[in-house]
Amino acid sequence: MRKRAAVLCGAAVVVAGTLTAVPADARPSQTADTVHAADISKVTKAAKVTWKKCGTTDNPTLQCASLKVPLDHANPRGRQISLALSRVPHTAKKYQGPLLVNPGGPGGSGLSLAGFVASSLPKAVAAQYDVIGFDPRGVGASEPALNCRPGHFKPVRPDSVPTTATIEKASLTRAKAFADSCGKKYARVLPYIDTISAVRDMDSIRQALGAQKINYFGYSYGTYLGAVYGKLFPQRVRRLVLDSIVDPTGVWYDDNLGQDHAFNDRHRALMSWIARYNSTYKLGTDPAKVEAKWYAMRAALAKKPAGGKVGASELEDTFMPGGYYNGYWPYLAEAFSAYVTKKDSAPLVETYENFAAVDASGDNGYSVYTSVQCRDTSWPRDWGQWRKDTWAVHEQAPFMAWNNAWYNAPCAFWPTDAQRPVNVANGKLPPTLLFQATNDAATPYQGGATVHRLLAHSSLVVEQGGGNHGITLSGNTCLDKHLAAYLTDGRVPRGDGEADAVCKTLPDPKPLTSKAASTSARGSTLHGLLGFRG
Repeated sequence: MRKRAAVLCGAAVVVAGTLTAVPADARPSQTADTVHAADISKVTKAAKVTWKKCGTTDNPTLQCASLKVPLDHANPRGRQISLALSRVPHTAKKYQGPLLVNPGGPGGSGLSLAGFVASSLPKAVAAQYDVIGFDPRGVGASEPALNCRPGHFKPVRPDSVPTTATIEKASLTRAKAFADSCGKKYARVLPYIDTISAVRDMDSIRQALGAQKINYFGYSYGTYLGAVYGKLFPQRVRRLVLDSIVDPTGVWYDDNLGQDHAFNDRHRALMSWIARYNSTYKLGTDPAKVEAKWYAMRAALAKKPAGGKVGASELEDTFMPGGYYNGYWPYLAEAFSAYVTKKDSAPLVETYENFAAVDASGDNGYSVYTSVQCRDTSWPRDWGQWRKDTWAVHEQAPFMAWNNAWYNAPCAFWPTDAQRPVNVANGKLPPTLLFQATNDAATPYQGGATVHRLLAHSSLVVEQGGGNHGITLSGNTCLDKHLAAYLTDGRVPRGDGEADAVCKTLPDPKPLTSKAASTSARGSTLHGLLGFRG
């Protein structure tokens, strides 16, 4: 969530209130492998969105609009807010309805994801859907867009590991200041920035599109959004794809503690990868010794930040994306090597700027992230519990335990009441398709296995040995074949074990100096859209 692609459509968003019927050519053909027209699209008296052209070089057919929705869905005639929408319209005669897409977060902008999904799916499949992106409430081009405390991540922050009472107090002061600022700036809005409200917005989008049912494709936190939508509106779900799955039984405090262990494992995987390429990086062939050099670098930066920007906390921020996507490993390794072997900090500063520096978009994303997670469920209000739990994790998994704790620490002081987590167990949904990598750090494997059990008619496709977060449409043809088959006619794999289908992971990247080079362009594009922390 730290660095995201520029939001599309912001200047082209228009407020919609026009009452229009669904065009005849937007209604589905009645074939054996599609639902009847009445199951997808039904003309209602609800306000429809008015689409305007906002195409780009990469996505020339892209359209944009906005939709007014109630701030409080329990008071539909009260204050209205707006959601920014994007669309790549269907072109095939066989129309299967809207496909809503979400990149996660909470706080991720989905406007650009629509174009990516439409261009990455097989053309014949994408042509059958209106691919719909949206900025959830509070995000990006939706209004109001939250920015609780601009510059909250301005470097150099206190060392994330509170080895002294002074350091801990400084970080606590920052966390409380963020929560207080949110409460003062958005007192009337924060009680309605949460997953359930966002899900009801999705159903408002469905109504505005004139569809009886939606298709949905979500990554990361978007999987929780989709699962909750399925729980609240099971009769409105036609097809449901969840990729890199949040464990809904741990939202959100326990899930974050689980992340700490998984990210530590991925960080060690990076250290092992660097050790395999000692001829390039000159950091040694023993992964444990390479890791020791990384922590020595961290200690040095805690005393003297590189370029006045990259201290210990910023170093963790810089390397954290490597836990999301191994395509970043060659860049991280080069910066690490230059600092250690050449005493050259310039590549490290550049990598921080590219992967971790937080701009206004990042401030917005973090504001929504905290607003949703802190409101969705209760968090410990006793900082002593945070301290005890985080030190216990740090002893086993030091890479990001405290960094992650401080990222979520505003929830200890959040100014709104908490809701109860949604039990997403569901036997009313149609067959759904789940994707999960075994070594995913941001959403560990257990989340996928848990949701597979909770959704009665789900099929789980596992990427064996995969460690990336967000695995479909990023170069693995085995995974993408299952996705395309499901979106074509609803086919899902059925197996005897926990996984219904298993795909091999893609090879790890090679150093940038190798002609074999690193990663697929599509994978890099996807992970730029998904961002970090979400």
